[in-house]
Amino acid sequence: MRKRLSVAGAVLLTVLAAVFVFVQPAHAAAGFSVANGRLYDAGGTEFVMRGVNHAHTWYPQQTNSFANVKALGANTVRVVLATGDRWAKNSAADVGNVISLCKANRLICVLEVHDTTGYGEQSGAITLDRAVDYWLSIAGALNGQEKYVIVNIGNEPYGNQGYATWATDSANAIKRLRAGGLAHTIMVDAPNWGQDWSFTMRDNAATVFNADPAKNTVFSIHMYGVFDTAAEITDYLGRFRSAGLPIVVGEFGFNHSDGNPDEDTILSYSQANRIGWLGWSWSGNGGGVEYLDMATNFDPAQLTSWGQRIFNGANGIKATAREASVYSGTTPTPTTPTPTTPPPTTPPTGGCTASYTIVNQWQGGFQGEVKVTAGSAAITGWTTKWTFAGGQTVSQSWNAALSSSGAAYTARNVDYNGRLGAGASTSFGFIASWNGTNPAPAVTCTAS
Repeated sequence: MRKRLSVAGAVLLTVLAAVFVFVQPAHAAAGFSVANGRLYDAGGTEFVMRGVNHAHTWYPQQTNSFANVKALGANTVRVVLATGDRWAKNSAADVGNVISLCKANRLICVLEVHDTTGYGEQSGAITLDRAVDYWLSIAGALNGQEKYVIVNIGNEPYGNQGYATWATDSANAIKRLRAGGLAHTIMVDAPNWGQDWSFTMRDNAATVFNADPAKNTVFSIHMYGVFDTAAEITDYLGRFRSAGLPIVVGEFGFNHSDGNPDEDTILSYSQANRIGWLGWSWSGNGGGVEYLDMATNFDPAQLTSWGQRIFNGANGIKATAREASVYSGTTPTPTTPTPTTPPPTTPPTGGCTASYTIVNQWQGGFQGEVKVTAGSAAITGWTTKWTFAGGQTVSQSWNAALSSSGAAYTARNVDYNGRLGAGASTSFGFIASWNGTNPAPAVTCTAS
């Protein structure tokens, strides 16, 4: 990620040239592997990344972050490293310690070089070839860790200039890494500050994939302001799925200075299609994008609204992450009951209506969501109320100001989601406990 993104105009869509079909490995591999456009861990189990980015190179003292993101449910952490060209070099010993922290916390490590960010447009940025020099220089820390580590060659390797050589440079970088003995799954980022508005990665991904002698490469798209509609997100990711090419969303946010990403579609489409993602970022952002911190001052007890959304929200980490099978452990699989939506109890015209849904449920706990919809006229604020009948208790909530008196709950809009046009909707969510039964209450809505 860069602190300020510049985005070019719209480019006409083109169709991927070829569809490739690959055979799933019949047995466990030495490390991660790719088949049929899917990523498999060394246990032979399909692995879908659900995690966050962590700016280790700028905050090397924040080693508790690995345990903290794991405790919140993540199965992967993408770790920012530096070659020494733009930021202080992360030594082989330091990288070895990072890998140990990931393993101790049963996380998969995606290691990325950040010095390549915006090459051709950003002063001081380095080439992918220079990034390969770094990876080969610390190969001693990487070799033997193929079960736990994925190598992301270089972050956002081109800005909006000079990116025409992305395919050739990426292919050559992969071949150099393989010739140097790295057997890990390799991840390659898109150009255009990672957002690929030119579709350079999309239209050349098959060529780059086939340049890898191991056929063990994953593609990473970063979704910020370029991906501000559901159509753009589903079309881009869908073309990789149709072509049988592995794709992950290596970075994304819920807001950005270059536009407002549609994070709800990123999460829902990825969950429906088993596509991995890594949100940006745990903590420590600056330069005007501090709002992308998930935790204030690296404190897991102080999750921001973005942190609540990505960890505890619909299709978020807590609800969807599954630990890699190489750790010989599994996280409880939440049951997903049929959504229960009682009829709205307020008039369909004017005012607002509210509906209650159980998004996920597991033993002793569940995730709920309330959708608020304006009636035939715009509203400037809303208040919803309900009373639990089964002893349920809310422990966390997001996108609403929630209060309670015994079993009675009241949720009011926050400053950014109170104004709704006629027929428009918003939603808020919560995590709650239950014991015995978990009936869905009726919810009322009052507009202001």
